[in-house]
Amino acid sequence: MRLEHPAVVRLSHWAAAIAVVVLVMSGLEIFAAFPSFGSKVPQRDLLALPEAVRLGGWLGGALQWHMTFAALLVAIGSIYAVYQAGSGNYRQVLFAGRDVPGLRPMVRHYLLRGPKPTEGGTYNPLQKLAYTAVLGLGVVLAVTGAALYKPVQFAWLVTILGGFRLVRIWHFAAMCALLAFIPGHLLMVGLHGWRNFASMWVGFRD
Repeated sequence: MRLEHPAVVRLSHWAAAIAVVVLVMSGLEIFAAFPSFGSKVPQRDLLALPEAVRLGGWLGGALQWHMTFAALLVAIGSIYAVYQAGSGNYRQVLFAGRDVPGLRPMVRHYLLRGPKPTEGGTYNPLQKLAYTAVLGLGVVLAVTGAALYKPVQFAWLVTILGGFRLVRIWHFAAMCALLAFIPGHLLMVGLHGWRNFASMWVGFRD
């Protein structure tokens, strides 16, 4: 048995998963208060979102849920980043130039077009690329979220990002990209088998 996922990584993973669910649902409730990225002329909603996928009941309630779990996610991300930097484990997670040659063989394997390449670490190049992209999306969501929550205090940031309307688009697009990652992530977990999934709960893998 070997330790594959330390306690900090496991706790960060599951806490972040819960936080993302709450943030997406409360974010959709916030968006439902003004479901448009323009001036709504004519008065027409971009999306009609069912209540089942929204959280908060109204704009004020959704904002409370959203900001509480946004703060939680930022705290989780900070703890995770400090651990990765201090332990040197980031080399196992972040995509680097040396991982580029391993992308194509790994894609072929997932498409059942080739043998499974020999893995030199906890994560293969395709997983590292996906996780690095998710970490980047987290930064985008945090920055644009701060600009949306405090547009006056962060007026300079809103200006840099192209104005309030464009900031809303960046934030929404980053959320959609994060949601698009989840099916692929679950597929990778399934392809790697039960032991890979179980190790994210108990930490060890034989």
